[in-house]
Amino acid sequence: MNERYDAYAVAIIVTFGAIIIGGLMAAAIASGERDAFMFALGAATAAWAAGYAMFFDWARSFMGLIVLSIAMAIAATVILAF
Repeated sequence: MNERYDAYAVAIIVTFGAIIIGGLMAAAIASGERDAFMFALGAATAAWAAGYAMFFDWARSFMGLIVLSIAMAIAATVILAF
């Protein structure tokens, strides 16, 4: 069994997360919702910083940044939906 499966899983999660957040940013630009775009940008920035936290093996920082990214993405979605 390959011990690097977790690295491949993280790469897939990060790639699809970037696609989803990028799509959320595009939807915010298309609808003209500035607040939704800023939340989506914040989600992307937090996810980007979480990559470095994972690289430096800062588990608590990684989890905090991932939670922040998820919360901001949900906020952007709610703004776009309502």
